Amino acid sequence: MNIEVAEEREDGALILLPVGRLDSANARAFESIVMEHIGNDERKLIFDFGRLSFISSSGMRVLLIAAKRLSANEGTIALCNMQDHIEEVFRVSGFDQIIPIRDSRQAALEVS
Repeated sequence: MNIEVAEEREDGALILLPVGRLDSANARAFESIVMEHIGNDERKLIFDFGRLSFISSSGMRVLLIAAKRLSANEGTIALCNMQDHIEEVFRVSGFDQIIPIRDSRQAALEVS
């Protein structure tokens, strides 16, 4: 199963906007999209979760892999516009200590 991921550019960053659910059914497709961008030398990725209704551990794993790969390449990653229930999962799991979470896209763009 595929996942719809809109793409935008702003201030030198690639913004990925996944739509709907990110779970074990589509995490591999999402990982392929993300890793392709990182492999094409993207150095600043913002994940705007404004249209994401659910994320499973499979989806979170993709973000962790992306964060590690970007860090190794001296890049940055940030998450923004999360619904409260999704942000709570990231905070409880400690992911907010690994990947910066910001309320707005503008604040995410300021992560360095």
